[in-house]
Amino acid sequence: MVQPKNLKKLTRERMERTGESYTTARKNIMTNKPESPKAARAAAARNYGKEAAQKAKAPAPAAAAAPKQAPKQEELPEYPAPENVMQYDAALWHRVFTQAGVVNPVTGQPFTEAMLAGLAGGIGFMQHSFVDQDEVSVALITRAHPEPYTQNLLTRSGAKLLERTTSSPIRAAEYLDAGLDAGRAVVVRVAVNALPWIDADQVDEADTIDLAVVGDYEDDLLVDDGSGSLNAISPEDLSAARAKRKKEKFWQAWVVSRRSPKSEALAANVLDAISETTARLLGTSQMRGIPAHFAKNFGVAGMRTFAARLRDSEGKTGWAQLFAEDAQREQALEQLAGFLADTRFGGIGGLRGQYADFLDEAAELPGLEALGEHAASYAALAALWIDFSQLLFAELEPADLFNALAGALEQIADAEEHSAAALAETVAALRA
Repeated sequence: MVQPKNLKKLTRERMERTGESYTTARKNIMTNKPESPKAARAAAARNYGKEAAQKAKAPAPAAAAAPKQAPKQEELPEYPAPENVMQYDAALWHRVFTQAGVVNPVTGQPFTEAMLAGLAGGIGFMQHSFVDQDEVSVALITRAHPEPYTQNLLTRSGAKLLERTTSSPIRAAEYLDAGLDAGRAVVVRVAVNALPWIDADQVDEADTIDLAVVGDYEDDLLVDDGSGSLNAISPEDLSAARAKRKKEKFWQAWVVSRRSPKSEALAANVLDAISETTARLLGTSQMRGIPAHFAKNFGVAGMRTFAARLRDSEGKTGWAQLFAEDAQREQALEQLAGFLADTRFGGIGGLRGQYADFLDEAAELPGLEALGEHAASYAALAALWIDFSQLLFAELEPADLFNALAGALEQIADAEEHSAAALAETVAALRA
């Protein structure tokens, strides 16, 4: 449904004339429902009564009444600009929490991107590669997957949020306005290819992304998409982009209170998050929604599966046969490099350096000092992942390149297994 321009202004003017609630007034404007003369007369009478009551309560001119102080308004920090982003979703919520005034109970400072990324599940591994009708498809995910990354982040952070999902564009706009009117950024979920500044041909139709709506600009809305500056989008375009997200249609969330979690509760959630991360990497827990035959592509086992495919020179799933043509091989390597540099599903150093920062910060929580001992091993893993990324551009013959990549990945797999097993052992001891 197309929204008229200046909808907020029109809604509030109608509220004044008719006495309708904001929700009713907005709905009636959207459906072109005429204003009731009876409601307008009743609103005028109420306004007249309020003015008369205020005059009756006013002190006599001669009385030296003490001036009343205006009620204290909650002052919130300005919405911060994206800076040195490692992981998109954790960075987005770092900015939203910062603007809402939610802080880490130990440091008294806003939750860092590293802490939120660790709470979301931190790191992981998943790889797949195939050619379908000459179209190359390669993916390599190094963040937590397939668990619900953002939902885990929100739940474990302990922040007080209001989440809404609706199939009604009118109701969704009302929910959005409620958050903005409270002075909070509102996070919404949209189809990437429906955004006006995105080339729809360059992204998959199923790709979605979360944006933070931070306020109004004339007739448009300002959104944070992690680009470093705010983009303006019309309410109509935003509604259309949200509507194309079939699952969780018109989902949104905003922070309703600057209340911070208790340090003890945050410490317990940190341990839950780390247990999930290590179990996923070591393959000691079953992943929900993942078929048994595909589970071999996840975690440390997935790293070894990928290394074997890189070395395989004869099998159909080996990279030597799968990407025998030069053009397809170049596409595969470019896609692999793109995932490793991406901030949505990967990141520099496979996000292992960020995970080291998370462990260092988590060690400041009560009773979790031992976690800091593992930060160095994940910092070392980040260096190995960077070496692997740079090797993709080595000027080698295809067979030599694939063998070199396989060797680097086997070294990473051994280090990942050792680090995850040691970290899991520490968490078990902390819980004992």
